[in-house]
Amino acid sequence: MRRANPVALVAVVLALAAVCCAAWAGAAWYGAAHDDALGYATTRDEVRAAGEQSVQNLNTLDHRKLNSGLDAWESSTTGDLRGQLKKGRKQFEKQIRGARTVTSARILSSAVAELDERAGRAGVLIAVRTTVKAPKEKPATKQTRMRGELTRTAGGWKLSALEQVPVGYTATDPSERD
Repeated sequence: MRRANPVALVAVVLALAAVCCAAWAGAAWYGAAHDDALGYATTRDEVRAAGEQSVQNLNTLDHRKLNSGLDAWESSTTGDLRGQLKKGRKQFEKQIRGARTVTSARILSSAVAELDERAGRAGVLIAVRTTVKAPKEKPATKQTRMRGELTRTAGGWKLSALEQVPVGYTATDPSERD
């Protein structure tokens, strides 16, 4: 009777282990690459970035670059919000030119509160610090929390509604508040 070569036996066992590890790694990679959660996370990140940029655009305006600033407002919005901005543009231009203000914004934090990929709608919560500088006055700074609704358009995610969130706001059913 012939004895098995121990070196060959170890080599076969190691080769089988390597094949099993490669198969497991390939299956895990394929599963991760085709997981719906990855696409959802990517969309969530796009919504958050678009929301931050849009809120920053809508809270930044320099009287010396008024047209480009108001154009940025319009390009960041869609729907009724964009319509309101376009409708009030002439009056707003007059006010800003007269006041000669420079307003800048910095996003402090943000979160996607809701995302409906199928409907193309999302909601974001954003904390922003705005600084308003007027001639011969000390700059005024304030921090606010905003709630924005975004709509997916052919040009990407755009703000379709924006409102300030009151201090102490919680996302509860209005009927449960006292």
